[in-house]
Amino acid sequence: ITPQTTVDMLTLVDQLNDDDTVDGILIQLPLPDHIESVQVLERIRPAKDVDGFHPVNLGKVLLGKSDAFYPCTPLGIKVLLEQYKIDLKGKHVVIVGRSNIVGKPLAAMLVQNAPGCNATVTVAHSYTQNLKEVTLSADVLVAAIGKPHFITADMVRPGAVVVDVGINKVEDPTKRSGFRLVGDVDYAHVLPKVQAITPVPGGVGPMTIAMLLQNTVKSFFVRL
Repeated sequence: ITPQTTVDMLTLVDQLNDDDTVDGILIQLPLPDHIESVQVLERIRPAKDVDGFHPVNLGKVLLGKSDAFYPCTPLGIKVLLEQYKIDLKGKHVVIVGRSNIVGKPLAAMLVQNAPGCNATVTVAHSYTQNLKEVTLSADVLVAAIGKPHFITADMVRPGAVVVDVGINKVEDPTKRSGFRLVGDVDYAHVLPKVQAITPVPGGVGPMTIAMLLQNTVKSFFVRL
């Protein structure tokens, strides 16, 4: 079927839930405004929720349960930091952005008493007062606010680690497409003063895809 309504989407999800040849279900967000995204996400069977957005999986993330399907972008960030041996124990991580997709689950993950975690986490957002002071206190700064070049060099402490989650299109007449992709961080000016920084594109994005594949393989084995 071609989903046109919330009922259509729920019917399709039910079919995929009951199909033993389907290991994982991913809903490409955002859905059109006339379709109830929350209803659709909650309809996915938690054991096939490879995006990690079902309330059951998000609850397990909060509790630090290993059998959860962790949201792909936060999980990718954690794995990326681990692979580059960025020790978060006792460090101050500031996340700029409180979305259900990145900010909130990442905060829940990094505060856990577990390997690769044990950070002190601050989640900043549009109502945060003195944001610059908050970001300057970060040992690790995660930008996930969805605004191009929002984090400027004067907002970053020298020697910090910066993770740029943003993917933004900005006009660029020199490109055949007429635009280029940039992150939430002013990369060129922040780069000289930090210990490490992820590029856009090519940083967090590929990690998100890798974690989606990992979750899908996990779903296959869980359901054997």
